Amino acid sequence: MGFIKQTCHTALKPVRQAYGLLSENKRVQYIVCAALFAAMVAGPLFLGRYVIGVMWDAMFYMLLALGLNIIVGYCGLCDLGYAAKFAIGAYTTGICIQTFGLSFWLSLPVSVVMAIITAVLIGAPTLKLRSDYLAIVTLGFAEIVRITARNLEITGKATGLHSIERPSLFGLQLTKTEHWYYVFLVLVVAFIFISYRIRNSRFGRALAYIREDEDAAQAMGVNTTRYKLYAYMIGAVLGGITGSFYAVRMASISPTTFDFNQSANILLAVILGGMGKIPGVLAGAAFFAIFPELFRDIPVVGDMRMLFFGLLLVVVMILRPQGLWPERKKR
Repeated sequence: MGFIKQTCHTALKPVRQAYGLLSENKRVQYIVCAALFAAMVAGPLFLGRYVIGVMWDAMFYMLLALGLNIIVGYCGLCDLGYAAKFAIGAYTTGICIQTFGLSFWLSLPVSVVMAIITAVLIGAPTLKLRSDYLAIVTLGFAEIVRITARNLEITGKATGLHSIERPSLFGLQLTKTEHWYYVFLVLVVAFIFISYRIRNSRFGRALAYIREDEDAAQAMGVNTTRYKLYAYMIGAVLGGITGSFYAVRMASISPTTFDFNQSANILLAVILGGMGKIPGVLAGAAFFAIFPELFRDIPVVGDMRMLFFGLLLVVVMILRPQGLWPERKKR
């Protein structure tokens, strides 16, 4: 194991040097961010539809990871049922469009309100719990949402909702993969802006105190239960918005989309990238979505790509337990 660590340490030395330069020089950060954004904007002009689809999938996980990062990374809560917030937004939009005939843009505020109500109903009585107890509660809530969606007539039972009408934007019907690529790119930029605003605010500092030492934060006058509930509500709203756009993007949803595996994947993306670090969370989500696709078309290896992916995750957690791109104070 020592030989493996030494080899990886030597191989990753240039990467660490580049990371140090990027972390300390604001001008370099702005240049890199502008270059990445320009490359993302120009991507559909040069890439094939399959690659665009993979990049859309990566941005989809980025949205979910950024929402969960508010709860797990900023506040330190253990949420094993984030797929439930995602499901509430998706089903609310699907029901509003199919059952009540609302347009997507009118159903979006309804999804936000439903996400807030659900977060309050579940979070208010349970966020006084900590550690494993809270994890079990969130896991149970996710299963309740999934099973309820599988048995109600209005949610389409086990088959789900299908043929959900896709929206129009400025007279353009959003039907092509390229359209949704740009929509989700705008959403990623908006979620990043919200995440940075929260992290650098007084509210974000209170969440950081709660994450590091909840008892000390409470002793200093921080209302820990209220701040944790606010974080839970914001994470639920971001998850609900993502679910709403997912429902109209896919035009169909079913309960199997929101199982525990989905929650585990989102949490894994946050932990893999580095909890609390926005670029790390984005990198973790992109790595989680793109890496398995690199080996899909390779004979023999393609059939076992998830096995290699799992082994790589184990190696990363051994060598980088704090994540691929952790916060400076956690490095």
